[in-house]
Amino acid sequence: MGDRIPASEPVGLGDVVAGLRADGVELVELSFVDNAGNVRVKGVPLDRLPAAARYGVGASPCFETFTFDDVMVRGRYLGGPDGDLRLVPDLDRLVRLAAMPGWAWAPADKFTQDGDRFVGCQRDFAARQVRAAADDGLTAFAAFEHEWALGRADSEEFVPAFGGPGYGQMRLEATAEYARELVAALRAQGLEVQQFHPEYALGQVELSVAAVGPVTAADDAVLVRHTVRALSRRHGWRASFAPCLVPGGAGSGGHLHLSVRDADGNLFAGGSGPHGLRPAGESFLAGVLRELPALVAIGAGNPASFLRLEPSRWAGVWQVWGREAREAALRLITGTTGTQQWAANVEVKCFDGTANPYLAVGAVLAAGLAGAREGLALPAEVTGDPAALDERDRVAAGIHRLPTNAAAAADALAGSAVLAEAMGPELHDAMLTVRRAEAERYADAAPDEIVAATCWRW
Repeated sequence: MGDRIPASEPVGLGDVVAGLRADGVELVELSFVDNAGNVRVKGVPLDRLPAAARYGVGASPCFETFTFDDVMVRGRYLGGPDGDLRLVPDLDRLVRLAAMPGWAWAPADKFTQDGDRFVGCQRDFAARQVRAAADDGLTAFAAFEHEWALGRADSEEFVPAFGGPGYGQMRLEATAEYARELVAALRAQGLEVQQFHPEYALGQVELSVAAVGPVTAADDAVLVRHTVRALSRRHGWRASFAPCLVPGGAGSGGHLHLSVRDADGNLFAGGSGPHGLRPAGESFLAGVLRELPALVAIGAGNPASFLRLEPSRWAGVWQVWGREAREAALRLITGTTGTQQWAANVEVKCFDGTANPYLAVGAVLAAGLAGAREGLALPAEVTGDPAALDERDRVAAGIHRLPTNAAAAADALAGSAVLAEAMGPELHDAMLTVRRAEAERYADAAPDEIVAATCWRW
């Protein structure tokens, strides 16, 4: 979508509306994700979709500085009670919701009342980074891993919906029909599911979808979670993508996978660098590695995130990289012999479900592009668990812990010139405003208080 609201009704929209009506659709949901990672929505009757596509649907810009628990704060540029935005649906992503009969969904782009692109539009931020990559001759592909826990719907506290060993067959037996219906629903909505399996934490499962363009990957993340929550309710369960449900236990991540290609192929395969990295691929990863402390504020900056971000839990709390290194925040996945050109990618392990997925993909892409332009070099990779080393050895090896609380992560984002430039002053400040407000309000909260406040917010 361009920098102005479309000047006329999209061609063929009447046929699209007729097709949706024939499928039983009566209402259309338009969604956007705020800076705290909450999905906000407006709905219109199906016959109002042409007007929404032409003129948008009104929404207050105050959501740019809402915290995760709906407290309104105000930033230097955005927030407060004044003004209005127009939410314009991206009709290329319009889809009938398989788990919510009678509804269709489309992600929305934000414009001003005058028709200009809104400076704080997170989806446009991701699209701008895709265009910046294209200007450098690069094309990126991305996908999120989705981990969530299923709890009993009759309890405000988290009570696991099933038991059994981590990754165990007993868990699969308990979720078999649920999984079958979920995969069918996602496929009906145009997503390619790659795998589903029980996970490690209590009541936890995981699903992966195929890599696509970065903006589409963020759209897919919203749609996957939407479908999971709706279908879980129909099974008498409640789904949570929150990073921690049991203090001291394993949590749920929202790992981002990314690969980058140029005219010669995958930057992370076929080269002479470590594990086949090409020079531009090494520099791209070095750029992401450099910005990881600031990226935590975007991808895992909620106070609850730091209950998950603990050493020796495969959460990626160390600012290091390594091939298949599950304690590293940046894990290089090369693929097996014969698959490297299409399979090699990098996983950002420290992210979780509190992230706005558009900001997550856009920020990682911006960090990597900066590294590629500067020709940065990667430090030596790390293997094993850095927590097993004493502090002196970690310092000597250049192994640093990522921010350990929301305030420190926000400070890292404030100090990132790369992300400040990529995001622009308005979006950068709004993100900082949200994270700092959340950090201040929960600075003295006990872990169980943080869990109680966050467990059903995502």
